[in-house]
Amino acid sequence: MLTRIDHIGIACRDLDATAEFYRATYGFEVFHTEVNEEQGVREAMLMVNETSDGGATFLQLLEPTREDSPVGKWLAKNGEGVHHIAFGTPDVEGDSAEIRSKGVRVLDAEPRHGTMDSRIAFLHPKDCHGVLTELVESAGAARAAAEG
Repeated sequence: MLTRIDHIGIACRDLDATAEFYRATYGFEVFHTEVNEEQGVREAMLMVNETSDGGATFLQLLEPTREDSPVGKWLAKNGEGVHHIAFGTPDVEGDSAEIRSKGVRVLDAEPRHGTMDSRIAFLHPKDCHGVLTELVESAGAARAAAEG
């Protein structure tokens, strides 16, 4: 069961300048940064608010580290802006299977490693009214499921 908007991914050409815009304009501070070599992106998570399920809602800024990365190609075609929306779930595998059973293509056969040790899966944008959609199981949710 999807529980919240986990984050909105925003493609940008200059991560530091974009993060500074969101800090100066809205007061959002950088919560976490990392480089995902596999995806070819440098990313920053800016916390918008915490949620009742123990998660949070973020803006995820994505700067490609190489032009041939998925975000690099998207940025070249579309320019800066909203890249995807991500929904939080306590069970990315189960929700992926349920959504797949409804005819939506899940782009990841198995959940893969995401930001802040999360588990993620993407849904095909053509099956989601043009919106690249990500399912996110936070590291905290995965730990709670393993313990309980």
